[in-house]
Amino acid sequence: MSLIKNFTEILSHPTSIFALIAVIIFILFWAKVKNVKFTTQLVTQIGIALALATILKIFRIYHLPQGGSVTLGSMVPILLMALLYGPEVGFITGFLYGIITLILDPYILHPIQVIFDYPLPFMALGIAGYFRNRKIVGTFLAILGRFICHFISGVIFFGSFAPKGMSPAIYSLTLNGIFIAVEGAICIAIMIVLPVKHLETIINKKMISN
Repeated sequence: MSLIKNFTEILSHPTSIFALIAVIIFILFWAKVKNVKFTTQLVTQIGIALALATILKIFRIYHLPQGGSVTLGSMVPILLMALLYGPEVGFITGFLYGIITLILDPYILHPIQVIFDYPLPFMALGIAGYFRNRKIVGTFLAILGRFICHFISGVIFFGSFAPKGMSPAIYSLTLNGIFIAVEGAICIAIMIVLPVKHLETIINKKMISN
């Protein structure tokens, strides 16, 4: 009975709920990526993708006061890794990029907020890897996954920044929606012109030759 009472008490606090969700996601993440074979080529490609994403983020177009940036397509290298190597590699690359972003551009209010604003949203970009034959659909859903993470963080942890009379949900939707929409549009435009299939063919040939 006390166990049920304790569980009910935990669920009555939004922060506790999302902490539990984060733990479940990280457990699933570990289960998905633990069997990835880290060849020299793969490690090199991840390193290059992280370097490109970081450079693109540094030369950002706009930086929001409470964190978040509109960049010149900094999500594209992570999306490419997911499309070329599969979702697991996309999750790993996104996670590492989230940590790099936290180091370079931190905005910290709460440990759970950090998780939902840094590693989780960029891990979500790995979703594109489930749609390797439909790169635009995959890109859109991956960016939507990132938006959901930022939206949750905005509602729970940034609601106090909302103007008087505006609900935290509307504030988060507006703030995160605008910058993710612009950032996402830039990335989708880039992905449209990128020859992903051609790049995949080149990578497969190299893997066979090795």
